[in-house]
Amino acid sequence: MSALTWIAVGALVAWLWLLLGQGFFWRTDIRLPRTPPGAPGAPGGEEPGDWPSVAIVVPARDEAAVLPASLPSLLAQDYPGWAEVFLVDDGSRDGTGKLARELADTYGGLPLTVGSPGEPEPGWTGKLWAVRHGIALATAGDKAEFLLLTDADIAHEPDSLRELVRAARAHGLDLVSQMARLRVATGWERLIVPAFVYFFAQLYPFRWVNRRRGRWAAAAGGCVLLRREAAERAGVPEAIRQAVIDDVALARAVKRSGGTIWLGLADRVDSVRPYPGLGELWRMVSRSAYAQLRHNPLLLTATVAGLAVVYLTPPVALCAGVATGRPALLAAGAAAWVLMAATYVPMLCYYRQTLWLAPLLPLTAFLYLLMTVDSAARHWMGRGAAWKGRTYARPSATP
Repeated sequence: MSALTWIAVGALVAWLWLLLGQGFFWRTDIRLPRTPPGAPGAPGGEEPGDWPSVAIVVPARDEAAVLPASLPSLLAQDYPGWAEVFLVDDGSRDGTGKLARELADTYGGLPLTVGSPGEPEPGWTGKLWAVRHGIALATAGDKAEFLLLTDADIAHEPDSLRELVRAARAHGLDLVSQMARLRVATGWERLIVPAFVYFFAQLYPFRWVNRRRGRWAAAAGGCVLLRREAAERAGVPEAIRQAVIDDVALARAVKRSGGTIWLGLADRVDSVRPYPGLGELWRMVSRSAYAQLRHNPLLLTATVAGLAVVYLTPPVALCAGVATGRPALLAAGAAAWVLMAATYVPMLCYYRQTLWLAPLLPLTAFLYLLMTVDSAARHWMGRGAAWKGRTYARPSATP
């Protein structure tokens, strides 16, 4: 057999492994765990009478465009216990803090405190510096038992907080995180966004993350419910102050300290941030892609090669097999492409998208390959992980 045929067979073997051996990452059935029958708050049972206190911490930098669609949903939380929203205006230049106060006056609901931490100290990323300030405000009275860390672009259904706390208490979880359903409205969003969650789940299979004794750990930063005691035990956010991919670093810190974590897809938590064009989506991915590879050129090379073999080889092999009349090459390429598309179908269904996008996954993967290379190039040019006017160096280079 030719070299291309062997590579196509290798891609097929890789997809058989991904289908069966990578924690069934492609399935979308990992949702917020239900309360066990007979436990307080279970369907048909009595509601618990002692709901824990919760501080909702929202780091926000130049978020005036999305705040009207997200903040009212937090203020309107139907939560039986004490809860308060702490929005941290992280040096915004668009009146984010003022707008937050106006929205609170207009909509009422949960009390809102707006704070400002000033510029980050050396060694801190901006978001974690804001989270640190928000946690300090929230725990000043030693009242909050749980912290809900949620981004300024995340909208919650009225019962979101109640269900998060219910799941944490019923299952003894220290961290409960939901991957918010991202906006999918434009053509580029349809092509890129579902794949973003698909690739994340492939890197961090939710079933493996949720094993209590496993080494896998991850979270989705848009919605993280965290026990205050677990945060203190893990030393966060101080212990992860340099992290660019802060949600994964947070989950790792909690799990290393003996905490129990859970990660799954959301049904009632949505991102309202628009990414209408390829440029916005490109920046979203490339700002942290090389950080995900620990700024390691060898890992970059292996990732690019892996993406090329696993995602790009199948359609190339199929087309080459048709053109040259080599049935083995055609069959290997076609089988690998079919498996690839099949694993993508559940995520497209979750996002309520047409299944015709499934065969286009190689094109999407090629775009992600280019974004990853661009992320590395930006790092080598000294622009690192840039976001909203800030650029972060690799942790080892930070004072």
